[in-house]
Amino acid sequence: MSLYAIGDLHLSHYVNKPMEVFGSHWKEHHERIKKDWLAKVRDNDAVLIPGDISWAINMTEAMPDLKWIEDLPGRKVLLRGNHDYWWSSVSKLNESFHRMEFLQNNYFIYEDYAICGTRGWISPNKNNFTPQDEKIYNREVHRLKLSLEKAREDGYTKIICMLHYPPTNELHEKSLFTEIFKEYGVEIVLYGHLHGKDYYKYSLQGLHDGINYHLVSCDYLDFKLFKVL
Repeated sequence: MSLYAIGDLHLSHYVNKPMEVFGSHWKEHHERIKKDWLAKVRDNDAVLIPGDISWAINMTEAMPDLKWIEDLPGRKVLLRGNHDYWWSSVSKLNESFHRMEFLQNNYFIYEDYAICGTRGWISPNKNNFTPQDEKIYNREVHRLKLSLEKAREDGYTKIICMLHYPPTNELHEKSLFTEIFKEYGVEIVLYGHLHGKDYYKYSLQGLHDGINYHLVSCDYLDFKLFKVL
């Protein structure tokens, strides 16, 4: 079994929102992702998708995109991103799809690893962090703890975490997210949200405090899946 990750698919099979407006490198990006996915992933493998899955506003609009993902090989674990407005009841989502799992205040198992996580939010910074940002930030920190606590209670010590947002601000300063990862002994953190060369530099990458951090936005990966394990 192998574990892969790729984020920010930004699918739009129902909604007319071509990604080429963000650069020519996005042209037919979903077909490029599919080609690489089919070349790598087998039915007993798993793929982690940390948010910004579909441009849809509601479930009716999202169904073609979710079906597109479900029909690809492997087991999929999905996390909500800031653009996933269609995401509603996580229990209904988990009941509706047999080859996809939706991560929210829970965790899933991959071999001897627990897959935990939450959407996250922008971390405190000097430029733009409002009282409303602080409220959402603290809520997401709480949700991350809920996910990790459930895994810990069930005896899991090997943990992989997904966020949608980066775990730090643009200066890579410590955040409540990075401190929680240390507290719970998280081994690997995967996240997306950042797009374009001007923003990749804000990503926390590599080994920090014993934790491996990876940016897995699909454009950063050149629309190819990243092999986690």
